[in-house]
Amino acid sequence: MQQLVYLFLTFIICSMLGYVIEVLWIFWRTKKLVNRGFLCGPLIPVYGLGAVLIIYSLFRYYEDPVVVFVFGVIITSCLEYFTSFILEKMFHNRWWDYSNLKYNLNGRICLKNSLLFGVLSLVIVYFIAPLLFMLFELLSFKTWLIIAIVIFVIFVADVIYSVIIAYNLRHRIIVVEELKKQKLAMIPVLLEKQIKDSLDNLKAFPSRLLKAFPYIEVQNHNFFEAMRNVREKSKKKKKKTAKK
Repeated sequence: MQQLVYLFLTFIICSMLGYVIEVLWIFWRTKKLVNRGFLCGPLIPVYGLGAVLIIYSLFRYYEDPVVVFVFGVIITSCLEYFTSFILEKMFHNRWWDYSNLKYNLNGRICLKNSLLFGVLSLVIVYFIAPLLFMLFELLSFKTWLIIAIVIFVIFVADVIYSVIIAYNLRHRIIVVEELKKQKLAMIPVLLEKQIKDSLDNLKAFPSRLLKAFPYIEVQNHNFFEAMRNVREKSKKKKKKTAKK
């Protein structure tokens, strides 16, 4: 039980650190603050899961940094590859693509990122893990258990809500693919009508996810822009009707 609680807290803390890394990286490149996670909260679970795997499989090789680096590259690369694969199968679209980078594998992973994750594995084993061990010694297990339970409830609620939004986006992507097949993009009136008919029951527009994973929108920008326009017109129409 105790190990499970510390495992979960390690996952949460490292997910938050991963979120900070991603946000700062995007800010450095674009000078914009973007919520980079799949979840609404400041967590990127793939970082947390990766950190847990690194700590519990490679900390035993503390005396051999070469082993930590090499296996860190392998573990994190496999994790990123299968995360990309699973997300694509679940939500009908690829969430990131490294096809434009050298030495990539099916656009899901690339050598540059894998090497950076190898360096991050060294940071996790030699800096983050010892700090976490010290942190868990500061409070009693009972206190950490209460903290873990509260965080777990919030985390589960966030996961459920985020999955609903992601499936909302998935449905829109399926609609986009159907519109492409029907070649309606060049006929604005028909395009707008088709979008309205297809998305009439979907209330929320997944703007945050499109900002977090811009690759999705880049591939279908015109269609998503048309969806936004239809949604805005629908909102204005409802407001006018409500006023009357």
